[in-house]
Amino acid sequence: MSEMITADLVDLDLSADSKQAAARSLAGRMAALGRVTDLDGFLADVAAREAQAPTGLDGGIGIPHCRSTHVTEPTLAFGRSAAGIDFGAPDGPADLVFLIAAPAGADDAHLTILSALARRLMDADFTAALRSVRHPAAAAALIRGDRAPEPAADSTEGAESTDDTEGTEGKAGKEDKAGKEGTEGAGGAVEAVGSPASTAADGRPSDGTSDERAGSGGEAAGPPVFRIVAVTSCPTGIAHTYMAAEALENAGRAAGVEVVVETQGSAGFTRLDPAVIAAADGVIFAHDVPVRDKDRFAGKPTVDVRVAAGINRPGELIDEVRRKAARGETTPAAAHAAGAGGAGAGTPVERSGERGDGYGTKLRTWLMSGVSYMVPFVAAGGLLIALGFAIGGYRIDKAPSVVDHFVWTQAGSWAALLFQIGQVAFAFLVPVLAGYIAYGMADRPGLVPGFVGGSVALTVDAGFLGGLAAGLISGGVVMAVQRVRIPAVMRGIMPVVVIPLLSSAVTGFLMFVVIGKPIATAQRAMTDWLSDLTGTNAVLLGALLGLMMCFDLGGPVNKVAYTFATAGIAVSDPSGSTMKIMGAVMAAGMVPPLAMALATTVRGRLFNRTERENGKAAWVLGLSFITEGAIPFAAADPLRVIPSAMAGGAVTGALSMAFGATLRAPHGGIFVVPLIGNPLLYLVAIAAGVVTTTALVIVLKTLRRPAPDATAGASGATIGQEDSADVAQPVTV
Repeated sequence: MSEMITADLVDLDLSADSKQAAARSLAGRMAALGRVTDLDGFLADVAAREAQAPTGLDGGIGIPHCRSTHVTEPTLAFGRSAAGIDFGAPDGPADLVFLIAAPAGADDAHLTILSALARRLMDADFTAALRSVRHPAAAAALIRGDRAPEPAADSTEGAESTDDTEGTEGKAGKEDKAGKEGTEGAGGAVEAVGSPASTAADGRPSDGTSDERAGSGGEAAGPPVFRIVAVTSCPTGIAHTYMAAEALENAGRAAGVEVVVETQGSAGFTRLDPAVIAAADGVIFAHDVPVRDKDRFAGKPTVDVRVAAGINRPGELIDEVRRKAARGETTPAAAHAAGAGGAGAGTPVERSGERGDGYGTKLRTWLMSGVSYMVPFVAAGGLLIALGFAIGGYRIDKAPSVVDHFVWTQAGSWAALLFQIGQVAFAFLVPVLAGYIAYGMADRPGLVPGFVGGSVALTVDAGFLGGLAAGLISGGVVMAVQRVRIPAVMRGIMPVVVIPLLSSAVTGFLMFVVIGKPIATAQRAMTDWLSDLTGTNAVLLGALLGLMMCFDLGGPVNKVAYTFATAGIAVSDPSGSTMKIMGAVMAAGMVPPLAMALATTVRGRLFNRTERENGKAAWVLGLSFITEGAIPFAAADPLRVIPSAMAGGAVTGALSMAFGATLRAPHGGIFVVPLIGNPLLYLVAIAAGVVTTTALVIVLKTLRRPAPDATAGASGATIGQEDSADVAQPVTV
């Protein structure tokens, strides 16, 4: 256990110039000791974690980390960079880099050690000692805890002052900011960590496992101590979870506030004592994954932020929850906490989602949950169908089933195989859409009725509109069932028997008997209405479809237009007009992400760092006809991005119809150009729309102002902008 890091895993002169190079250098040391079996595979896992959210922290710290099947035992490598390496922290490059490698099945004891390191990174004395230490063995001993760091105030007097003082003043001040940003007025955050004085101020040990403050001898003068309970979590549950907990506890001590944290990490979590929660005056959620059993904290002043905010500005969060408590702002009381579905419980819609979200925001989140899971089926199925057409020609849809007829040496058989696999993938679209809308509303219990309702929607020809309705109904039914108080003896069978049975029966009844046929009629009416706009009004139809494709960037309106187009070509012999519609829809759907990618390239100063990184990915997403690639930009600045995207989509849709470009495949983007009629003019139509949207976005953003972090000097604005960008990004270390 104590040898998670050795001198061989320490590089005090890390010369890497990028986070990728730093990870490779440190991972190479792990591989040399046999702790990583596949260097490239492990680095791919590190990069996948890094793509979820930056691992840089204020105070010059980078903590790339991941779980990986290529790791044989929990291992930690440390590197110190003189030049600094950008890990995405708001305050600049990191000079202390910790690469944490955990096996895919790491046990709780190992994860406890890793979490302990994460907490120690909030100690300014610890990081100052690492910045001054001169020997790898001494650095490894510091990290293992075999050697205690000298206190910052006394570092010039100790026997080992040559290791702990030289050149650390600036960095120590920077690290001190990470542990107590926003608490300057309280003072003394660093000295209070783990000291007897801090324990006395809290009236209890720092682990927060007991609630004995009231009887600890502090009955004398002074107002009652403000109490906060907090929950921290991140996707991997190794580092950020525990660093946020430590930062909040330290800031609480500095401010004279009692903070008790429940860390929902990889090693599981221990629920806070209900008495501690009941006695709390406020709640802080610092998380990147959903808080488990969130209703326990209902009815109290609550601050809900990303986990990075808990690390970088814990003092501000404590101040904010105190202000909310002073104003009497609380979350609605949970129904079960009240003992009955009382008046303060709120509707299921009101009790879902994040604090402050309105009905429309939650509805959009649920719908996007279904869409995000459906898109891979569309992409895979569409590309397989397109490949089938490319190899076997337009008549491949008439090929017999490959189950009965498949010749290994014939290209036509392979084309038929690809086409038929794509058709099977497409058959999952509506059930997956409905199932994961319900999942977004009610978690796993919503999957069964959602998939059942989506399949019924296909059976009654209600299509995508039926899938949307089935998903919402399923999620609502499950949440309603979950609110019913039941005897304790039945709780064990609720998730596997009662909830799936009741919710599937209710959803199926409503879809078959009540609303399925009306929805099918409405969808046919919409299709007929759009079909009436063909012929002489083809250009108008193309503009309308382009507007719809770009209105909500993959949302319900976008899917109505896409469904209309795919329904037209999903017949044995599609007409020329239906193939023109499909071409216009795909062309318009490619415009928003490509335009945002171009805008971030030609005018990067108008976008923050996160948006510029998203712009690089948007090139690939746009070329692949994944309109959702523009969602991060629209979420951050909807009033400028969405109208611009709609204008460009309308231009592209109209031009595509005017040029008579046809498309037989329902998906594929630039990769199905061989299947497009008039391909050169088709590309001209896309380019015209991209230029239109790019120009409008640049003009509108220029009239506003540059992004706050576009200039190096705006450090204070950078933090605020990064927090805003975090909120806009869809789910979630």
